[in-house]
Amino acid sequence: QVQLVESGGGLVQAGGSLRLSCSASGRTITNKPMAWYRQAPGKQRELVATIGSRGTTIYADSVKGRFDISRDNGKNTMYLQMNNLKPEDTATYLCKLDDVLRDYWGQGTQVTVSS
Repeated sequence: QVQLVESGGGLVQAGGSLRLSCSASGRTITNKPMAWYRQAPGKQRELVATIGSRGTTIYADSVKGRFDISRDNGKNTMYLQMNNLKPEDTATYLCKLDDVLRDYWGQGTQVTVSS
């Protein structure tokens, strides 16, 4: 059974930075596409960034130039470096791993950006 655990969220002022981690257990993340999503209260879940098995990255327009997604296969961990945070970035951030038969999700970590 795959488990994903997010960490690194918190309360930060606008313009600040946070680094989120998504630690996987039960299966290696090597060769598995992964992604960060976020969901704000009353809003649909939205894709923030993806990283392919070979490191190819894609970002939502709203975070381009501010967020950086990366992975460390040796540590079985994916990261999201978030810089120049804005109040509209406030949300629960969740990580996803794409496996052959199904996707796996973490429980999420809360990010709150104050103005």
